[in-house]
Formats: sequence, C-alpha cells, structure tokens
Amino acid sequence: MASLAWTTVSADETIALGKRLALGLLPPLVILLSGALGAGKTTLAKGIICGLGRAAEGEVTSPTFTLLHVFQNDWPVIHVDLFRIEGHHDLATLGLEDVFSEPAIVLIEWPERLLLRTDWPILRVRIDHENETTRRIQWITP
Repeated sequence: MASLAWTTVSADETIALGKRLALGLLPPLVILLSGALGAGKTTLAKGIICGLGRAAEGEVTSPTFTLLHVFQNDWPVIHVDLFRIEGHHDLATLGLEDVFSEPAIVLIEWPERLLLRTDWPILRVRIDHENETTRRIQWITP
C-alpha cells in the first residue's frame, strides 16, 4: 500500500485538496472516509464531488439524515454517511447493494459501521484533527 499525507489549515484548503485529489479518479471506486466527528470528512467529500464536476460547493451537504446523496452525470458519484446506522437492519434498509450495480465513485463516511464486500478498488482516507482548524489527511491507496 502507498500512502500520501497533507495538512490543511481551513475548510477552504480541505475543499481545494479534495478537488485536486478528484483529478483522474474514475469509476468503479470506493473511497472510505474515516475520522472523528467534525474531522472534515464531508468537507473533503465536497471537494472531491465538486472536483469530479458533479455539483457546486453549495449543493454538497452531509447526507447524515438522508444517509445517501446521488450526483448523476455520465456516471454517478454517491455520497453515503453511515453515522446514524445502528445495526444490520438499518444497513439493510439503505440498499447499498444497489449502489454497486453500476460503475460509480462511492464516498462512504463512517465506513467502520459497514462490512464491505466488493471487488472495486478501495481508497482509504484518514482525517485527523491537529487543532481547531488544522487537519491531517492521509490518502492510502491499495
């Protein structure tokens, strides 16, 4: 596995990094976004989704309550937030199997709540608070 790391000092820098990281990403791909509550997972996802040309910054919000947002174009980008998932029943009602029925880029926040079985390539992203505004973002490729 290869690993790259960056430090950002604002939400704008985190979004800009997400936009740069989006360059060259193609489906099928799963991006697992891990980190504490408020670490910046949605902020980085916003940058990636915008960088893929699927939405403007103001259109990308956390799917915490809806659990899943789909951004469609020539292929979909799907943003999933599993924070409120409390068990197998909740996960089963989400219909994640359908997400993997066609090539897409799938961003999953709180992936530790999911046992993922897919043959799609997986990128692991770890976001940590260094202080109030600074984030360390580690991008781990297979």
